[in-house]
Formats: sequence, C-alpha cells, structure tokens
Amino acid sequence: MKAVFWMVSGATLALAGCEEFQGGTTDPSAGFITNLPESVAALAAPYQDLSAVKINPTDGCYVYRHSGPVETTLLPLRTPEGRPICTQAATPAPAAPPAAT
Repeated sequence: MKAVFWMVSGATLALAGCEEFQGGTTDPSAGFITNLPESVAALAAPYQDLSAVKINPTDGCYVYRHSGPVETTLLPLRTPEGRPICTQAATPAPAAPPAAT
C-alpha cells in the first residue's frame, strides 16, 4: 500500500512540473503597455526601461522589465526621488470608531 501511495505521489509531482505557471505566458511582451502616457514617462527616473512597462494588478503601480546579468524581473517604476509611480493614490485605512464609554 505504501508503494502505491509513493508512486502516485511521485507521478503527481512529476506531472505538476510540466504545468505552466499561473499567469505565465510564452510571449515575453504580453501585457506590456504599448503607448506609455507622457506624464508617466516624464515622472520616471532615466535609468529605467520604458519600453516594457505594465500595471501591477495587486497594487495599481507601474512596473518595468529589468534585464539583469542573471535574470529578468519586474521592478517598480520609480521617480528620481525613489517614489513608486501608481495609477491612484493609496487610500488610508479607515479610522477606528471611538470607544464607547
């Protein structure tokens, strides 16, 4: 019984390695903004690659493709002062209601 369990578990793991990552794509240019707004380009620091920019759906901020010597990754698009460039301002958390006395 243990042998069957380990064989099924091993086969499942082996087949899972063939599955495409969630959100992955074979097209390296998929999802990038083709016409970056001039206002965003004017805000961005000069050392960033503005030819491959998209919006991160989790926080609404712009990210750009950085090709380093080892890997290519998405980094936040920042101003020369280091502030991230986002599509909307972060909303502050609602204040806690006053305690009842």
